[in-house]
Amino acid sequence: MQANTIDLRSDTVTKPSEEMREAMMHAEVGDDVFGEDPSINALQDYAAHLFGMEAALFCSSGTQTNQIGIKLHTQPGSEVICDARSHVYLYEGGGIAFNSGASVKLIQSERGMFTANDVLNSINEDNVHFPNTQLVCIENTVNKGGGACWDWEEILKIKAVCQQYNLPFHLDGARLFNALVAKNQNPRDYGNVFDTISICLSKGLGAPVGSLLLGSAKHIYQAKRIRKVMGGGMRQAGFLAAAGLFALQNNIDKLATDHAHAKHIAGILKEQSWVEFIYPVETNLIIFKTTDDFPLEKLTSKLLKNNIKFSSMGKNLVRFVFHLNLTQTDISILADCLQNIDK
Repeated sequence: MQANTIDLRSDTVTKPSEEMREAMMHAEVGDDVFGEDPSINALQDYAAHLFGMEAALFCSSGTQTNQIGIKLHTQPGSEVICDARSHVYLYEGGGIAFNSGASVKLIQSERGMFTANDVLNSINEDNVHFPNTQLVCIENTVNKGGGACWDWEEILKIKAVCQQYNLPFHLDGARLFNALVAKNQNPRDYGNVFDTISICLSKGLGAPVGSLLLGSAKHIYQAKRIRKVMGGGMRQAGFLAAAGLFALQNNIDKLATDHAHAKHIAGILKEQSWVEFIYPVETNLIIFKTTDDFPLEKLTSKLLKNNIKFSSMGKNLVRFVFHLNLTQTDISILADCLQNIDK
């Protein structure tokens, strides 16, 4: 009998638990385009209250919530300040240009986290030759930074620059709850700093579908219009919202286990001669590079023999993502495989 697949490609591969499925099966639903789905309304209210923000909007994906957030704050011909490694720039299909008609000012930084001074130096002067700087966007945790967590004091310094220049501040918080758990932070602190926040329910929290955009009541009213234009209006989507509400109420603390698994495996990787370097591990992601004499293709072949899947982030760059569907047995199998991969 073939062993179960150990899927480290992403935390998006998680499947609902029996308890989550039960919550979905018994969800009360209505027409959300009319604002009449009680399960969606409950999810939006719960999330907004959690962050101390006025309102929230349930959408199909984090890309959609990010793109709606960016569209809210910009006009065609304006410019968005973000990191060169950011998801909104690299992995959303050119959405900033396509949806908002905006350009980007990319900051080159260490592991996707820039400074307030970087932002200050990226703001364009008032000159007809330059696009108007209209938005600052950060990602926490940083996917391409290996699940890196932003320093809170630096976030506050960036906020001060935004306030000085009257710039809105958007957070791509696809894995924000990982940062909150790892750093023992309060979501309401984030709600006080950012104008809009995108959070994902279908990664480490384990829901099958969905993200939320959080903001002021005015912003979320406008966001509904943008979602409509994007074809994002959903009808009886309360079955999905019920899974998201269950995730927020039951699965946040479980992220600490994913972090522990990542740190355990990182410790093993550091001892292997075929690992050239590994990024610092703070949350549930590991990014490491194999040596030239142990290329990615070789690692892929070795791990697939043990039904282990992972993602590539570039030449010899490997990403492992840990999530709530991985068991202790899975972690033990992975550890044993990595320790004996040359044998």
